Amino acid sequence: MINGAFGSGKTSTAQRLQPLIADSMIFDPEEIGYMLRKILHENMLFENERTDDFQDIELWRILTVKTAEELKRRYKKHLIVPMTIYKADHFDYILNGFKRIDEEVFHFCLTASEDTIRQRIEQRGDTFNHWYQLHTRSGVSAFADKKFHDHIQTDQLEPDKITAIILQKISQR
Repeated sequence: MINGAFGSGKTSTAQRLQPLIADSMIFDPEEIGYMLRKILHENMLFENERTDDFQDIELWRILTVKTAEELKRRYKKHLIVPMTIYKADHFDYILNGFKRIDEEVFHFCLTASEDTIRQRIEQRGDTFNHWYQLHTRSGVSAFADKKFHDHIQTDQLEPDKITAIILQKISQR
């Protein structure tokens, strides 16, 4: 599980890790969120699910864990899961669900300053708009918590170096 704020290097790192970890595949739970946004109309959602974050939809959390379980069971692959998940209860649900599927779960939290995140988001062609600003601040603040260990500070690191750090940490366990 590669966690961290938008622009911290999760997707780039996951793409570099996948060919280096035998029998692995990338599973991006954002795709489940996009699907749910297409099929669930606003009036179908419970009041607490009517936010700008599909992770607040309980079905997203359930389907993320169930999909990971089915991928592991059917294809017998190691899952590399890049996602930004900083709300403590959502994080606990997903992490505990993954641990029920496979007791050998690794969680890495890529951290970076808000300035670095802004630069990376703009370099990839996105606008660091109000939504990004709000979620970046919330994520940067939340990810400082020890709950989100193993922290890897990425401000000065390229994805290849982040990948090497993660591979070293996996091999040490």
